[in-house]
Amino acid sequence: MQQYYEKVVRGTEREDTLVIVQHLKDKVGKRFSLLNYYREIPVSYDAKLLSVENEMAEFEVHEYQAKVIRIEKKTLMFAQSANGLLEDVCGEAFYVNSAKKRVILCNFGYARIQSNKRRFVRVRLDGGIQADLISEVDVLKGTVVDLSLGGAAITFMSTELLTPGSVHNLFLKLPDVSSGTITEVGMTATVVDVLGGETPHTCIFEFHTEKHSQQQIAYYINQRQVEIIKELKELKS
Repeated sequence: MQQYYEKVVRGTEREDTLVIVQHLKDKVGKRFSLLNYYREIPVSYDAKLLSVENEMAEFEVHEYQAKVIRIEKKTLMFAQSANGLLEDVCGEAFYVNSAKKRVILCNFGYARIQSNKRRFVRVRLDGGIQADLISEVDVLKGTVVDLSLGGAAITFMSTELLTPGSVHNLFLKLPDVSSGTITEVGMTATVVDVLGGETPHTCIFEFHTEKHSQQQIAYYINQRQVEIIKELKELKS
């Protein structure tokens, strides 16, 4: 979950925790907006603060929120005028019961939620969705890890041709769940970054798409969102 926020320390970590806990003690009964991510899809519901004791805060939460907190072991809390938080907060999960819709959080600290800066909805992909990158000298075959209208993370076994700033022709082979067919979507894409020293390497691309390609990608992302939400609903409590 660390990729979604930046840790912020105002005093010492211990001092920050005590300040946040004291603030929460004064807000019992108030509602706080929580944020987690499940396969890159934001899961954000209001939670009611029930009690604060021994530097731990118990919340009544939405069932889906509890399910994801159990996986990520943390949650983020938005700074809002309604709850009096002046800065975003991160809390670790001490106890989670999604059936009872209860979580107990501890080890609070300040955070700066980075994912708010996202321009596009992103989805994490399961299975091998193939991407072909066409260069002047070779065709590189990769696997799409996550996808948005604005770009993608794609793994390749070789990144010799993939220098940041280089522009390539990219073709994504997106499955249509309803028809069982494969749609090949072409575009130009700029390499933003190459991550990892070991193979496979993850390459971050920014897309330069035409309207038709955008529509095809948007259709697939909508399908994938439905799948992810269904999967979240079916997770065992």
